[in-house]
Amino acid sequence: MGEGGFSHRSGLKQQNKGFKSRHSTKGQVKAKTKGKVDVATSVKHKHQTVSHKADRKNQAKLVQQRKRHDLMQSNRLFSGVAGAPKIIAIIPLCPDVDARAIVKDLHDSVGAQCVSYDQPTVLNVERFKQKLQLVPLRRNLLEILDAVKVADFIMFVVSAEVEVDRFGDLCLTTIKAQGVPSTFAAVQHLEKVPPKKQSDIRKSLTAYMEDHFPEDSKLFHLSSETEALAALRYITQQRPKPIVWRDRHAYMLGEDVQFAPNEGDETTGTLRVKGYVRGNNLSANRLVHIPGHGDFQIKMITSLPTAAGATHMDTDESVLDVPVPELQDSLVAENEVNPMEGEQTWPTEEELQEAEERLQRLGAGSKTEPPKKPKRVPKGTSAYQAAWIVDENDDEEDEDDVDEDDDDESNSNTMDVTMTDADGVGAPVDWNSIGLGHTTNGGAERQSDEEPSDEDEYEDLAEEEDASEKPEAFDATYDEADEAAQYSAFLSKQDEARDDLEFPDEVNTPKDPAARIRFQRYRGLKSFRTSPWDPYENLPVDYSRIFQFQNFKRTRRRVLDGLSEGGVLPGTRVTVHVKDVPRAVIDERDPSRPFTLFALLPHEHKFSVLNFTVTRNTSTNTTTSSTLPASSSTPTIIDTAPVKSKEPMILHCGFRRYVVQPLYSTNTRGGSNNVHKFERFLQTGRSSIATVYAPIQFGPAPVLMFRYNPGGVVTQWDADHAQPLLAHGSVLDLDSTRIAAKRVILTGHPFKVHKRGAVIRYMFWHPADINYFKPVQLVTKLGRQGHIRDTLGTHGYMKCVFDGPLKGEDTVCMYLYKRVYPKWNTRAYREEIKEVRMEM
Repeated sequence: MGEGGFSHRSGLKQQNKGFKSRHSTKGQVKAKTKGKVDVATSVKHKHQTVSHKADRKNQAKLVQQRKRHDLMQSNRLFSGVAGAPKIIAIIPLCPDVDARAIVKDLHDSVGAQCVSYDQPTVLNVERFKQKLQLVPLRRNLLEILDAVKVADFIMFVVSAEVEVDRFGDLCLTTIKAQGVPSTFAAVQHLEKVPPKKQSDIRKSLTAYMEDHFPEDSKLFHLSSETEALAALRYITQQRPKPIVWRDRHAYMLGEDVQFAPNEGDETTGTLRVKGYVRGNNLSANRLVHIPGHGDFQIKMITSLPTAAGATHMDTDESVLDVPVPELQDSLVAENEVNPMEGEQTWPTEEELQEAEERLQRLGAGSKTEPPKKPKRVPKGTSAYQAAWIVDENDDEEDEDDVDEDDDDESNSNTMDVTMTDADGVGAPVDWNSIGLGHTTNGGAERQSDEEPSDEDEYEDLAEEEDASEKPEAFDATYDEADEAAQYSAFLSKQDEARDDLEFPDEVNTPKDPAARIRFQRYRGLKSFRTSPWDPYENLPVDYSRIFQFQNFKRTRRRVLDGLSEGGVLPGTRVTVHVKDVPRAVIDERDPSRPFTLFALLPHEHKFSVLNFTVTRNTSTNTTTSSTLPASSSTPTIIDTAPVKSKEPMILHCGFRRYVVQPLYSTNTRGGSNNVHKFERFLQTGRSSIATVYAPIQFGPAPVLMFRYNPGGVVTQWDADHAQPLLAHGSVLDLDSTRIAAKRVILTGHPFKVHKRGAVIRYMFWHPADINYFKPVQLVTKLGRQGHIRDTLGTHGYMKCVFDGPLKGEDTVCMYLYKRVYPKWNTRAYREEIKEVRMEM
């Protein structure tokens, strides 16, 4: 070999296969496993047999048989002469389409006659041996949402001449948030378009529907008899998609609704609703919910022969189910508050004297009318202009002081909560027996950040009585300055929401009242996730009115497992006799609108604390058809205005609608103490948890939120005035022990820094406040931790020590927390501002 031709390559060295144990001696094994703990094995899987190929094949065969059985049951529900009709909701998305023309085209395609095209009608398709219940809808959002809740198919009607307008985009957004069954589309006015453009328009509309519903994008032109028959074939051969939250309940679409008044009372009576049972079994022991009117008990359920199978011998209705008094659900929605239960302590002489003085002040205040409070306004302001000026501290009092008043009221009353076990048996909790007696804390929380006004620029203007302005006098009294003031208030609210996003929870310590009084209900936590916080401490009196579950998951599992036990099977045509229904239900009924009926699950009539996840709606329609002319309506509108906690909202939860004032908190798992940070605003771009007092709803169930117009302003749902979807989400749980902690951050700034010590100012203004908050830990925005050592002087300076030197630009913070509760003001919502208290 030449020079440098040989080179030792260690990689080519022969390596024999290692022994299976990988360790030749016990010592090596012991050294390898030194300090390790053996993994605990599950006992229940210890004697599990080995799965063989034959067992796996048999298991797959059983799953296949079960799926085939479910498919046959679903098809049998709609097939044959006695089958239930498939519900088709016809929704117009464009302003120039007509849902009634769709009903006429489908009837003409099979040569059938229709009595009325405005009301829900049943079309018997003998060619395909099925029936279809066509529900033509108007451009009303509330009417559309009610129909979609019971529909098996949705037919979206689009136009070949005009694009989908703002209302159509709103319908698509809300329907997708609520839950979508099987969908397809129908186009109108295609014959008015030149034949060369018809193909491009069909492709454009198909692409538009594919963007919203990729799996169901069929498009039919029903004016053609051939395509109308193809649409009927498509509907009859398709299996409707299940909606989980809806199919757990028994529901009906009323074909005929009649009212029979009670003897001696014409205002209430028995409501007879005829239709097919759908979803799950319908039991007479369960309550039924009529949207917009409340919950009622069932008197009995009778059979109703089908129209095709009815004979002269089928005139009598047989009773299918009657309620059992011991098993029938009660209409009691709230617990009775007993102020005498709980901790009984004899008041002291000082407390008795204070109570007498309070009664004297209340008595004196009720006899004389309080004088009108003068309003602080700039000089030269007229009475009309002063009526539009809002005090700066009104919003703060609404947010903070109202909560404190609620706390004062709650702490002065005895709290009793009924714990409901898995079987629904409720029993009041004795708080003294578990050492959770409630204490009463006096004082109220007030905050005023206003600086004294300059006397040369402001004056006191007495408020006058409100007078109704005449319409013709509006223009005469209109002033651009007033409009500018309102716009300035709107911008200030947006700035407040923006500041809450950038500098959350930071407040300036007021000089009067003192910080120890202003924040006396707040506490400091060493760890927000692990520091102990008793969830039953100082609960408001409203908690004594709700129902709690001892084990909610076990109760939910038992309720859902017993859905198919007893009752009338789905697909049966029945007449449901609902007792003690107000006459207003039948008087306010519009025959052109679908009348729906939902059966409640056990416990779903009772009130509890309901938590659900919500996210601000930011979706816009980005898919348009360039081949169509633009609609005359306004484009898609997204509500971007700030949403404050406890702001009134219209809540659609499943099949219920009510007005609530949600309390928002962070959507986090929380620590061992189940504490979550309260959010003053519902921010965009992240999900939050909304908490309300509401009837129990076993999730999952969709949640839709719309703004509520207080002050007597009518909330309209038609195409020209429908409000945009504010937020959407789903039901989370019914955890009444979830703590929403409102956080405030008191900030101070370094005055002098010497090594680890520093003198901090501007956090407090009185030495007594410093001593009061001395045990609370301090943190800085740059990551330092410390505590207060002593006061310095009498102007709020204090000596502090930290775990490291501070920087001059650092900010010292003190975190304080207080638990907040939702308001007990949930009420059922009716269209056209018809609302009733939810006494169901």
